[in-house]
Amino acid sequence: MSAPAEARLVEIFRSSRKEEMYLYVDKQEGIDDLPETLLKQCGELQSVMTLLLQPSRKLARVDTAEVLAAIAEQGFFLQMPPTPEQLRRREQCRG
Repeated sequence: MSAPAEARLVEIFRSSRKEEMYLYVDKQEGIDDLPETLLKQCGELQSVMTLLLQPSRKLARVDTAEVLAAIAEQGFFLQMPPTPEQLRRREQCRG
C-alpha cells in the first residue's frame, strides 16, 4: 500500500485551447519544466487559482488523491473537459 499523499501548494491554470481543461502543478515547480507537447496541447495558460491541496479536500470534478499522486509522479495533473455524458448529468442535476 502506498503512503498517503501529502498536502501541496498547487497552482491551477486554465487552457486557452479547450474549455474546462485545467492544468494542476506544484506552485514551487511552476510550468517551465513541463513537457513541450503538454504545453502545446494546452495553448496559452492562464493562472486561475492557487490553493493548498490536502488529501481531505474535495474537488468538484476530480479525485484529490489522484491529482496529488500525478503531481508527485509526473509534475502535473491535466483535468480534461467533461464528456458529453458528464455534461448531461450536470444539466440534470441543475434541472
